[in-house]
Amino acid sequence: MSNRSVTAGVGLAQVLAHCGGSTDAAVHYLAGAIASAPGAPEPYAALEELWREKPSELAEVVQDADTVRRVLAQSYIRFLEGDADGAAQALGSVTGVQPDIAWGEAPWFGDARFLDAVSPDALAEAAMRTMDYDRVRDTENTRERFRPWFRAFDVVTAAARRPSPDALAKMAILLRTCGLTDASFALCDRADSVERVMLTEVVRAGTWRKLGNPEQNEAALERALALDPANWSLHLDLADLRVEQGDFETAVRLIDQGLEHEPSEPTLRTAGAAYRARLTGSPAELTRLIELAPDLANRSYRDLLIDHACAGPGLPAELVAAARRIRND
Repeated sequence: MSNRSVTAGVGLAQVLAHCGGSTDAAVHYLAGAIASAPGAPEPYAALEELWREKPSELAEVVQDADTVRRVLAQSYIRFLEGDADGAAQALGSVTGVQPDIAWGEAPWFGDARFLDAVSPDALAEAAMRTMDYDRVRDTENTRERFRPWFRAFDVVTAAARRPSPDALAKMAILLRTCGLTDASFALCDRADSVERVMLTEVVRAGTWRKLGNPEQNEAALERALALDPANWSLHLDLADLRVEQGDFETAVRLIDQGLEHEPSEPTLRTAGAAYRARLTGSPAELTRLIELAPDLANRSYRDLLIDHACAGPGLPAELVAAARRIRND
């Protein structure tokens, strides 16, 4: 056995499964054993034994998994069932919730049976799930924990697997998030060799932004917009970038272009009001911002828009105070 936690968890699970009659409790303790040492083979062997002996009961436990431990068990059961795509996505979900554990060290995750079967699209979606929560991942410890994912990327992005450009771009996001910017750019270049799509340029833009290169960031966003001219979010991204450069006039123009495609989009309307108030000192625009801002879900972005708007020339003090009160609510 790999450690005492694994030994205890597996032993208790076997007692519960065979003597206590509780498959659910057995899964709970086996998943706990896996969490204590994801690379240890014993909990997986016990879970496989349970799957063979009580398949219907185990299937019921993991069918609508709603806890980390059940989703973890579900990932291995999916692998045993030959559903490599489902296995990958379940493990991605677990990793997103608890990225400080090296879930990718699971023996099955590096098994040729899994790597040969999982589709690039499913592995890419799984990679996106690992980033569902805002955590710092650009550290050496994180890169080490995610190394099995990077090895899996190498396998499924081989030309013979015919990965889609979107799948390659999504994998590139995880590489960038983990600080592997050169590898991220390389996957974006691979994606371009398949087909040029908007997402690849957006990912490339984000990588340039991470590297502190606003010119290349803007150039990539403009290429993305050329590939998808009706994408309101790209108009907003470019407008925000212009604001960072102090160019509110161009920012307003970009917002207006986005509104031509999505006139009712709340974020566009709120940003437009803020940037017009900053550019022109219009009380009407600041009033519109005061009406729209409370409904923005992204509080930090909302507060930034309010700061920009309140710096507009000659705005009435009472309106500025009303806008700033939104920040404090």
